[in-house]
Amino acid sequence: MIQIETNLLNNYNLSLQIKQIPKNEHKYYLKWLRYYLDFCHKYDFQNSDPESLHGFIGKLRSKKQNIAQQKQATNAIRLFYRLSKSDNLQNTYNANDTVSKIPIVTEMKAPYLVQEKHNVINDGHSLSSKMSNHAESSNTGQSWQGAYQGLKNEIKVRHYSPKTLKSYKSWVRKFQTYTQSKAPCTLDSNDVKKFLTYLAVEQNVSASSQNLAFNGLLFFYRHVLGREFGKIDGIVRAKKRPYIPVVLSRDEVNRVIEALKYPYDLVVKLLYGCGLRLSECLNLRINNFNFDAGILTIHDGKGKRDRTLPIPEVLVSELKAHMGKVAHLHKIDLADNYNGAFMFNAIKKKYKHAGKEFIWQWFFPAKTLTFVTETKENRRYYLHESHVQKAIKKAVTKAKLTKRATAHTFRHSYASHLLEANFDIRTIQELLGHSDIRTTMIYTHTIKSTTAKEAKSPLDLWRT
Repeated sequence: MIQIETNLLNNYNLSLQIKQIPKNEHKYYLKWLRYYLDFCHKYDFQNSDPESLHGFIGKLRSKKQNIAQQKQATNAIRLFYRLSKSDNLQNTYNANDTVSKIPIVTEMKAPYLVQEKHNVINDGHSLSSKMSNHAESSNTGQSWQGAYQGLKNEIKVRHYSPKTLKSYKSWVRKFQTYTQSKAPCTLDSNDVKKFLTYLAVEQNVSASSQNLAFNGLLFFYRHVLGREFGKIDGIVRAKKRPYIPVVLSRDEVNRVIEALKYPYDLVVKLLYGCGLRLSECLNLRINNFNFDAGILTIHDGKGKRDRTLPIPEVLVSELKAHMGKVAHLHKIDLADNYNGAFMFNAIKKKYKHAGKEFIWQWFFPAKTLTFVTETKENRRYYLHESHVQKAIKKAVTKAKLTKRATAHTFRHSYASHLLEANFDIRTIQELLGHSDIRTTMIYTHTIKSTTAKEAKSPLDLWRT
């Protein structure tokens, strides 16, 4: 737990006295402040940014803290914000102020729609009067900035991928446009019903797109607005069509690989040889490979699941040669005093110099260094997905395939060829990292069936 600096502690205690907070509550205010500072440090938030309070209160709600505790925590942190904005407490707080003037949360079920009572702002008008004037104006054309920040905070607290944030934010933005920027606090289930029906009827979106929209809005309502959809009936659903993935033959896979240049050919060999998703392949680091055991470990795959895969024996020498080139590049980078590979937050904070260690280097490093303007650092990222996708597209054209093949097609081909070789479907499920066997079952439609169709008794099968 982070300890409060002595100077801040003294000033905060003084502000508690000036605001006439009862002495028996001081220890609780200090506790919430410590929790908040620790939260900001852990999840990489700016403790001076009021928007981080939304994420903190959301965390308290997830920990089952009651409404009174959430209100007290909100008051404690807002007192800290006031303190941090002024070097002179006497100028900031009037000794005649009372505790009733501290901003309180009026509706904790919607932490990102926090309202303040009796809070005097710069122009001398109270926020309550502004709220009443706002109520008289149109309900559309309102700002959603706080809602988007809340969405970002909730995604960040749960350690969801940036792609999830991008997808959810996209659907929320479309929802905002559809509702004509209706005030978030006035949204209800009918707005969702109309929007999802609009997507299916007028936009003719696919069933998967409509489901993505539903999931994004469900998350938005539940964790940002702080309320449930309720029962949603009468939605026109997009018709879901059975999807059979494209699968390449072994000859077609070889033709594409032969049309690729290094290192893209090695990327595709791993996509097909291990059944990796493109993001999993490009996120590989040196320490993911255990050549002695012949095991490749995938960390934080889809759904944040780890799994292990056998390293293809035919690729061992090629993978080791590539690793040698990465080691040479790493030496050059160190000589140029670069700041290391990009690291994820937990390791970056615990081991500050881990990014310079060889084991943490990307297996497929980017060709150039990335300059981080905020920290004035030169760091190396992994090979960009778009570069690989463009290379594969050119290779598919050059190989003159009659199928539409992408990076994910090699994963489909991996599963289908294993199934064709009579591998158990449960084994394939584990290798692919599927949580549900029904997802893996789709590959039974990509291979030629050898099942006997004629109805026969098993007694007759063994008749001599």
